[in-house]
Amino acid sequence: MAEKDAASADENKKEDTAVTAQEAPKPKKVRAAPKTQPKEKETTVAPMAGQVLLFDKYSYDVEVQDLSLKNYINLKALAYPATFRRRSGSSFSKANLNIVERLSNSLMRGGTGGKVGGHIIRTKGRLQGQKLKTMHIIEEAFQAISKQTGKNPLQIYIKALENSAPIEDTTRVVYGGIKSNVAVDISASRRLDIALRNIAMATIIGAFGSKRTIAEALASELMLAANVDVNSYAIKRKNEIERMARSAK
Repeated sequence: MAEKDAASADENKKEDTAVTAQEAPKPKKVRAAPKTQPKEKETTVAPMAGQVLLFDKYSYDVEVQDLSLKNYINLKALAYPATFRRRSGSSFSKANLNIVERLSNSLMRGGTGGKVGGHIIRTKGRLQGQKLKTMHIIEEAFQAISKQTGKNPLQIYIKALENSAPIEDTTRVVYGGIKSNVAVDISASRRLDIALRNIAMATIIGAFGSKRTIAEALASELMLAANVDVNSYAIKRKNEIERMARSAK
């Protein structure tokens, strides 16, 4: 009898363990956490030893795609380009000036003195002779361009010059007392002069009678001209000059 009771007790234990095994919830499979790759560190290009940066911020390593302007766009590495036009009496002295300094010289003007875009532009000579002031204007404009585009503002400036430099122009020719306009090609030096003049004029017009500062007007004009936007004053003037040259052929 004792052996039967022990056998029945063992069977009851087996049944209880089987029931508890069936009722026990199965452990959930835990997915392994995905392996996260380490974030790449932002690489900043440090200036090489002895490398001079424009305004101590922007590299002179830019590309000039217009081959005719390449010989006249001077990219001599100067932190604050101001040579005070030394040797200005020599031939082609403008070609030896830093291109940023030439923009500064173009801004040092007393306005147009005429009606442009429905306004009479007269700045009363506020920028004439103010070389340091115009350099600060260009520096602020380049800083605004760098923040908005994330690119080298010097490259955008060069691109704006290339896009706003006309290829053809008209000149007046007299034949036997009869005056007529004839289409002519423009030299590379004059192309650059016209582009600089139109960009400076657009800057003055954009800031005249407006809440924008002259630095903001310059930054806006450079970005519009670099993108060949029809709202750019320099692009409009270029198209107008070339259209008159085509009609004079």
